[in-house]
Amino acid sequence: MKIAVSAIGKEKESLLDRRFGRCEYFLIFDMETGNIKAIGNDGLSSGGGAGIAAASQIIEENISAVITGNLGPNAFELMEKAGIKAYSCDIVPAFKAVDLLQKNKLSEINTAVGAHNGMR
Repeated sequence: MKIAVSAIGKEKESLLDRRFGRCEYFLIFDMETGNIKAIGNDGLSSGGGAGIAAASQIIEENISAVITGNLGPNAFELMEKAGIKAYSCDIVPAFKAVDLLQKNKLSEINTAVGAHNGMR
């Protein structure tokens, strides 16, 4: 199982970024191997469609679950169709967010927030 966390940095101690489409990095925790990989978010610099770009990256990485703050409607729809579960978390270190998910202490994101329509 691979878990992606939207984050502001490349280290497992980096804080969770509650912005999915505009986070700087995704930290990918491979729960089978223990490896952690950081990838830059393609949506960060896009003028529009940041959530779509970010969700596409997550799908390509074969992620099972995402931990973030919230999802816009396009990202939510893409991830839902791909069978990827998303969970909401407060701003904590990324490794702590994964720990909270494993302990079933995070809420699943079941609805999207309003669209942002461009950079913020």
